[in-house]
Amino acid sequence: QVQLVESGGGLVQPGGSQELSCAASAASASIFTIYVMGWYRQAPGKQRELVATITTGGITKYGDSVKGRFTAHRDNAKHTVYLQMNSLKPEDTAVYYCYADGIWVTKPGHESPSPLQGDSWGQGTQVTFSS
Repeated sequence: QVQLVESGGGLVQPGGSQELSCAASAASASIFTIYVMGWYRQAPGKQRELVATITTGGITKYGDSVKGRFTAHRDNAKHTVYLQMNSLKPEDTAVYYCYADGIWVTKPGHESPSPLQGDSWGQGTQVTFSS
């Protein structure tokens, strides 16, 4: 019921910076809030791993491999999460997936929001290291 659309992927330079963004939308309901939004990534032949998550209150969690280099921030009113990536390394090459959990929506004909079951994932955006 909630769609996550990522943007900002592409070729990145060694030591460079890139920002990803992910916007949430709902076709048949109005999003009230999304408690957790964030990013995971998956490189070829590897398992999907945590990159960063951020709550509505701004509490962040980062994967060990990106601490100090990547920063997650969000616009709660726009239900959008961003990932600022600095000091990029070859091992950052991966498909980056947007993630959302703790989603509350207001359905048509209802006055109060209700929680959606489960989490939501975007389709992924490729970040490729350019030598």
